[in-house]
Amino acid sequence: MSKRGPAASKKLLTGLIGAPIAHSASPAMHERAAEALGLRGHYQLIEVAGADAAGLAMMLEGVRRLGFAGVNVTFPYKEAVVPLLDELAPAAAAMGAVNTVVVRDNRLIGHNTDTTGFARAVAPLLAPTGNAVAVIGTGGVGKAIAFALASLEVTDLRIFDSEPARAEKLAALLAKQGGAKVTSRVAASVADALDGATGLVNGTPVGMLPNRGIPVPAALLRENLWVADAVYSPLITPLLAAAQAKGARIMTGRELAIYQAADAFELFTGLAPSTEVMGEAFDEVMAARSSTYHAA
Repeated sequence: MSKRGPAASKKLLTGLIGAPIAHSASPAMHERAAEALGLRGHYQLIEVAGADAAGLAMMLEGVRRLGFAGVNVTFPYKEAVVPLLDELAPAAAAMGAVNTVVVRDNRLIGHNTDTTGFARAVAPLLAPTGNAVAVIGTGGVGKAIAFALASLEVTDLRIFDSEPARAEKLAALLAKQGGAKVTSRVAASVADALDGATGLVNGTPVGMLPNRGIPVPAALLRENLWVADAVYSPLITPLLAAAQAKGARIMTGRELAIYQAADAFELFTGLAPSTEVMGEAFDEVMAARSSTYHAA
């Protein structure tokens, strides 16, 4: 029997607020990371669909009072939680989106590890210069992706959203944050966003099971384009399958899922988790899901 020392008695309560979240690999990743560090971790899924501001405030008050170290926040609440928190980290305040809420001294502090996680994940795909990236979707994760790309000095960002006003708002936030270094423009269409682009990122939930849609027509994809998807259920989304068929390099949602979780875990605990351990937990969840899917 291994000896873990005093830390073994320390409990860690975290969780996830959003809907739908039954597919989430976060419980496995966080609990396995905690175990590897000698903590007794429990990660609670808090699935509530259609919550209004009062309902969200009630959930957050529960997080504050019930001993949580913090919670993650996912679709559709990443922007809605912002005005309900006591404090925002600078990056979260700049983009107006939060995916991680830390409880500290009875205060709820909002962070965004989608940004740091995506920056770590996408860096290997970027060329030293001349990157022109199309970002599809400007919700909570789309905002984080755009800010991550700007932090990596991607100077040519093309933003498309089915609601142009949302895309305009994100472009304005990027201009304010990045100044002259980042050129971001609102694309009139997906085709416009992809014209001359070197990379494409899907920041929408289109393609997440049970949805089998594709946010970009396959005819617009090409070999000299890298394509990334924030969705990880399934790992190979219809978009990524179409991109592979064209010979494009792809990035699944796996790395974003692992890195954002690792960064959130460190914010919750002050301890750096093993991304290898989290990756193994993620892969086991996906393998089990694939077996169940094929058996059905």
